[in-house]
Amino acid sequence: MNFNGFNQTEECLPYICPERSVSTAVYVLLYVSAAAVVLLTVCGNLLIIISVCHFKQLHTPTNMLILSLAVSDFLVGAFVLPLALIWLIESCWIFKRIYCICFHSASYFLTSTSIYNIALIAVDRYVALSNPFFYTKAVSVNTTCLIILCDWFILLSYNLTLLYFNLPIVKIIMCPGDCFFALDNIWSQVDLLFTFIFPFTLITIIYTFIFIIAKKHASAIRELNAQTSNNFTDTRSERKAAKVLTILVFVFLVCLLPYFIYTLLGNVVSLEFKSSETVTVLLYLNSAINPVIYALFYPWFRKCVKLIFTLQIFRKDSTIINII
Repeated sequence: MNFNGFNQTEECLPYICPERSVSTAVYVLLYVSAAAVVLLTVCGNLLIIISVCHFKQLHTPTNMLILSLAVSDFLVGAFVLPLALIWLIESCWIFKRIYCICFHSASYFLTSTSIYNIALIAVDRYVALSNPFFYTKAVSVNTTCLIILCDWFILLSYNLTLLYFNLPIVKIIMCPGDCFFALDNIWSQVDLLFTFIFPFTLITIIYTFIFIIAKKHASAIRELNAQTSNNFTDTRSERKAAKVLTILVFVFLVCLLPYFIYTLLGNVVSLEFKSSETVTVLLYLNSAINPVIYALFYPWFRKCVKLIFTLQIFRKDSTIINII
C-alpha cells in the first residue's frame, strides 16, 4: 500500500495478532464466504478465458481485450484475493515476509494491468463507434493481441522497476503481523500519475465522447426508424456493446476509487494501515464482479457456459458453433 504518512525510518515494534472477537460459527462462515468469492473469481474468469479462446466466432479485437482482462482477473483470484481475504479476516498478516513481497508485487502488477485493460477497451469502443469503417480495416485480432502483449510487458517492466527501487523501504516497514508497501515521495507521485490519474482521465474523456456519439446515433436511428438495413443493425450492435462495456468500466471505477482516494489521503495525513484493508479488498473484488456482468449482459457468455458444462466443447466441430 502506498502511504507517505507512514514514518519509514521508524523501527518495528513488537506486534501481537489480536485475538478473534467473533464466535467460531461466524469465523467459519467468514472463511466459507471467502472461499466462495475466490471460487467465483477463479471459475468465472476461467470460463471467460475458455470461451473466448475456444470459439472462433468470439475471436474479435474487443473480445481479445476482454480475454486480457479476464486473465488478469483470474490471476488476482488465484494469487492475490485469497491472501487478502485471509488478512482481512485475521486482522493480521500470518504469512512470511517473502509472501508479503510477492503478494504486493502481484497486486501492483495485476491491478495496473486491469486498469490499462479497461483503458484499452474504452479506446477500442470509441474507435469502433466513431469510425466503424476504419476500425474494420485497421483493427484486427493480431494487431490487438500485439498491443495487449506490449501493454503487459510495459507494465511488468514498470512494476519490477518500482519494486527494485523501493525494496529497501519494504524491508524496513514490513513488521511481524503487518504487510504494507510504502513508496518514497517521488515514486509515490509517479505511481499515482502512471497507474491512476493518466488512465482514469483517459477513460473519463473517451467515455464522454462515446456518450456524445451514442446520443447522436440514437437521434439518427429515431429519424430513420423505418429503415432496417445492415448498417442500422451494426450500429445498434456497437451501441449495445458500448453500453455493456460502460457498465463494466463504471463498476471497475466504483471499486477502484476508494483505494486511490485512500492513497491520496495517505500522501497528506498520517493513516492507520489497518483501515486500508477494506478498500484494498474492494479493489480485488472487482475481479469477481466482472464475470457476473458478462453473465447478466452477454447472451454469448451464457451459451458458452452451457456448452462447456455439457461438455459439448469436446466435439470436433465445437469451435465453429454459432453462439452469437
